[in-house]
Amino acid sequence: MSAAGALVVGALMLLPVGVGRPLLPGAAQALRRLSDRYRSWTELWTATTISPPEPLPPADGPRSRRAVRILGDDGFWRDLRWSWLEPWTGGLLVAVPLTLAVFGLFGAAVQPFVWPWLGPSNWYAFVLVDSTGSMLAAAVLGLLFVAAGLRLAPTALELHARWSRRALAAPYTTELERRIEHLTDTRAEALDARADELRRIERDLHDGAQARLVAVGMALDEATRLLDTDPGGARALLREVRAGSARALQDLRDLVHGIHPPILTDRGLGDAVRSLALDSFLDVHVTAGLPGRLPAPVETAAYFAVAELLANAAKHSGGREVTVRLDHADGALRAVVTDDGHGGARPDGGTGLRGVVRRLSTVDGTLALHSPPGGPTTVTLEIPCEILCESPGGTPCASSSPRTSSSCGTD
Repeated sequence: MSAAGALVVGALMLLPVGVGRPLLPGAAQALRRLSDRYRSWTELWTATTISPPEPLPPADGPRSRRAVRILGDDGFWRDLRWSWLEPWTGGLLVAVPLTLAVFGLFGAAVQPFVWPWLGPSNWYAFVLVDSTGSMLAAAVLGLLFVAAGLRLAPTALELHARWSRRALAAPYTTELERRIEHLTDTRAEALDARADELRRIERDLHDGAQARLVAVGMALDEATRLLDTDPGGARALLREVRAGSARALQDLRDLVHGIHPPILTDRGLGDAVRSLALDSFLDVHVTAGLPGRLPAPVETAAYFAVAELLANAAKHSGGREVTVRLDHADGALRAVVTDDGHGGARPDGGTGLRGVVRRLSTVDGTLALHSPPGGPTTVTLEIPCEILCESPGGTPCASSSPRTSSSCGTD
């Protein structure tokens, strides 16, 4: 990495004489490839995501203009600073547990066999190895060094990940611009989804409950005219009116259930998902480990997302059993839906998963799909949010957060 940094510094030093202009774009691209590789390694080893900066300016136009655009790129300077500091900071962090482990292996695996030939001044750490007893003490000390190195390795790796994220993450202005773009996109998607929902409600009302209520009104008018001349016919019409009003009421209940299920408001997400499991003809097992209620937008998004996933499993998976696990950890709601179907699902394979992704994006949620051919299919939903300090029964949570208000993406 210092070699890539040295190449960039050399190109910068040669800029005044003109030689560095054709060298700088290639050197900057090589440095960016190296930093991108370290970002991917950090995420692979420590699950720490480092947001990359914006791509380097395109290599088009005159050489002088390309060099000027690269010099004005903030991400380029962050990569260069990282390339020179990483050997000292990151290298030191990684070297500490590695040195302890190697030094410990020397004391535990090498000293017992070579100590007679190392002379009278053979020191291992603070132990003078000049006898069998001191050799055994050095071996035990070596094992302790190995244990210390292994114990410190995860801590050193985590500290290195923190340093790498601080040094390699995109600048704050870039993150802010991306956040604004994301919020703009999700707001537009939310408005489109709301408009579609309103049109659906209007269509359902017009074709369902409204038509039935009109028929009820006409039947009541006819029954009123027949009361004096044909009481039997009037009673028959009134029975039809009662049946029609019952069907209209059921249509309205179904419509309200499709907008926001009452059980979601009354009982919370866990019981609402259990009601979905009862309505599914698949064998659905629900495990809900939620210590309290979630913000209403989060519960709504998660409920309809799980409902869509269960419908997809019933229609496309070919499986018989589905497990749904709900829990809250690390400041996020996590819902894992797994079916025993034939697998092979793709995020872009149909409108169902795309609709789930669109719904989750309005609350900053994410969807991860793992569906190898032959199954099983596992869909993991994550929505950042806080647990409200109220359990579904209305009693205080066992462990409440100091913040009683929720923070969960964009509602």
